[in-house]
Amino acid sequence: MTDTTTQTLHCVLIPMNHRQLLLPNVSIAEVVDHDTHLSGDEGPDWLAGYLDWRGQTLPVISYEGANEQKVVIPGAGRGRIVVLNTIGPNHDKLPFLAIVTQGIPSQTRLEAEQVHGREDSDQGPADLMQVEVEGEPVWIPDLEYLEKLGIEALKSA
Repeated sequence: MTDTTTQTLHCVLIPMNHRQLLLPNVSIAEVVDHDTHLSGDEGPDWLAGYLDWRGQTLPVISYEGANEQKVVIPGAGRGRIVVLNTIGPNHDKLPFLAIVTQGIPSQTRLEAEQVHGREDSDQGPADLMQVEVEGEPVWIPDLEYLEKLGIEALKSA
């Protein structure tokens, strides 16, 4: 007997500068307008500031900056801030963090046969791996690395 069931993963494609990130829906708590005021943007290049979100102060990380690339701030009305659920060992100290996007995230559904790993990619410290989704390159971020940066930002806040 052949198993005809397929597992579908609900994901979000997040537009960044010159690439897209791929995350499962469950990792995203909320997407907010970038027009939201960010405080305290002094600090490392990867720190875009802090977001007051539901009574919590969240570090907002520039993915490009975390990857040791040029930080790009989106133009008016273009970018969003994606609030992520944390999963690492410091979840009790930092249950959420945020990243700046270069556009509006979009939802997609993926099946295992649609995703193929790539070996020929230049990975930065914020990248876990690069994969192809239906022939297009996308990046899976290293959430534990981003959480480490978030903890560092909270200590210096």
